[in-house]
Amino acid sequence: MIVTYTNAEQRTVLHNISWETFETLLIETGEDRGSRFAYDGTTLEIMTPLFEHENPKINFDRFVFILAEELNIEIKSAGSTTLKRKIVRKGIEPDNCYYIQNELAVRGRETLDLSNSPAPDLAIEIDITSSSVDKLDIYSALGVSELWRYDGNNLKFYQLLEQEYVECEFSIAFPLVSVKDIGRFIEQSKTMGEIALLKSFRSWVKEKIG
Repeated sequence: MIVTYTNAEQRTVLHNISWETFETLLIETGEDRGSRFAYDGTTLEIMTPLFEHENPKINFDRFVFILAEELNIEIKSAGSTTLKRKIVRKGIEPDNCYYIQNELAVRGRETLDLSNSPAPDLAIEIDITSSSVDKLDIYSALGVSELWRYDGNNLKFYQLLEQEYVECEFSIAFPLVSVKDIGRFIEQSKTMGEIALLKSFRSWVKEKIG
């Protein structure tokens, strides 16, 4: 077992974990725990987010909501829901994830099973410190079509093409938004009040829409 601790995240890494053990740990720790799991088939990383991690997570979520509201797009938020598929022996709990293109397919559902439901259309992953598992490989195996990944300084957009992620400039769910646009507002969040930031972002979106 390996444990690392920073101002952003505490990570505990367990090796040689079977699928059955992974599912047992999910059940025993419950849905209300503060940590998040990432499982690649053999290695389980348990990450507990701290302040430096959580603030950008909240801002990303607000940006997505403003985009959806101003563009009049319905979305279904799935938060840090456990995404897992036994057939690929992988699972992960994103910082945020959303159904956008497939919102109607999951509207009204109270549970989520990726064996008979589409994966979320967009996931947001914040890793201020280095992860011990290949999260892009996990997300691609689960079929998440778009991933935004932020390391505290740099933001990257990824699109899933032929089961592999390709870095892209514009969002798939919100095509008017580029990675530079969102990255600029995330950078402003470090020195700007949150209400002023959101007002500025909403004004920018309205201007883009015209």
